[in-house]
Amino acid sequence: MPVVYGKDTPKLGFGLMRLPKKGLVINVEQVKTMVDLFLEAGFTYFDTAYVYPGSETAIRKALVERYPRDSFTLATKLNVSAAPTEKAARRQFATSLERTGAGYFDYYLLHALMENNYQRYEKLHLWDFVKEQKEKGLIRNLGFSFHAGPELLDRLLTEHPEVDFIQLQINYADWENPKVTSRANYETARKHGKLITVMEPVKGGNLANPPKEVKKLFQAIHPDMSCASWAIRFVASLDGILTVLSGMSNVEQMKDNLSYMRDFRPLNEEEQEAIRQAQRILGKSATIPCTACSYCVKGCPQEIRIPDIFAAMNRQLGNGQMAAAKEAYFAVAPEGHQASDCIECRQCEGVCPQHLPITDYLKQAAEMFPG
Repeated sequence: MPVVYGKDTPKLGFGLMRLPKKGLVINVEQVKTMVDLFLEAGFTYFDTAYVYPGSETAIRKALVERYPRDSFTLATKLNVSAAPTEKAARRQFATSLERTGAGYFDYYLLHALMENNYQRYEKLHLWDFVKEQKEKGLIRNLGFSFHAGPELLDRLLTEHPEVDFIQLQINYADWENPKVTSRANYETARKHGKLITVMEPVKGGNLANPPKEVKKLFQAIHPDMSCASWAIRFVASLDGILTVLSGMSNVEQMKDNLSYMRDFRPLNEEEQEAIRQAQRILGKSATIPCTACSYCVKGCPQEIRIPDIFAAMNRQLGNGQMAAAKEAYFAVAPEGHQASDCIECRQCEGVCPQHLPITDYLKQAAEMFPG
């Protein structure tokens, strides 16, 4: 039976940015198993991007070549930061079609619009380009993903009413975060009548393992449910949600998500109050709100594994696990690539969707983990 677009789309999407690896390459056989479980459970939405290394090719092998085209929906994205010229930007679309073998894209997005890049999408005439592809039938639904504030979002949606949907970072930890503005962006999108796909519902995995006070709070209500389930159900309970993307990295995460999203039920009032308490707890949390997107890593002249370092720091900052934090840090930060090797060029801060003061956090890491 062909998949349905819009409000009836199942509320769980498979985000393909953090696929399982075997050594340095994506483990396609494991991805096949995850794809099979996902489709068998009745879910259909897969989300990749031109700039996710190996992802488009992996999903061709694991999904497109193994299932009828009308049994799933596929989303991918065009990223202006990977396009020095208009011609190069347009070539991304053709390359994505070739890599995925999909024939067309059910959902196509201009990728990661924010204050420092949105004008390049206009300058390179990419809005016109994607509209042309939609008119040709190569794009079924047109959208963009967004990492800025409600003022710019309102402007973009006003200037581009042709947008069918928008992808936003929404999670209960960032609901009132002044840098992420989840609530304000959500309300702006709904004011324009746009459906929303949600990215980072578990905040790069951080909400799967939140501070111990939050874990205790959730476990008191549902001892057998994962902390990740609370995060995903929170956003799936909002009005106007097309689907919630979960960047699943292994079969266990897939099975956990399917266990509570197969028969999804919105949060009840007791659960909503628990989320509000968790938000108050996290408002005082010292953990670093990194989502591990790794955009900061590619251009780092010192090749510092910034997200991995922040994950190590959060073991101490969120749960007081200094021994585990040190072990994790030195496993990802060999000599010459440690936090203390940062030269403060700040290129990482220019591409960070969370607008984090990365240089300051690296200084903190250098103090926390002296070489």
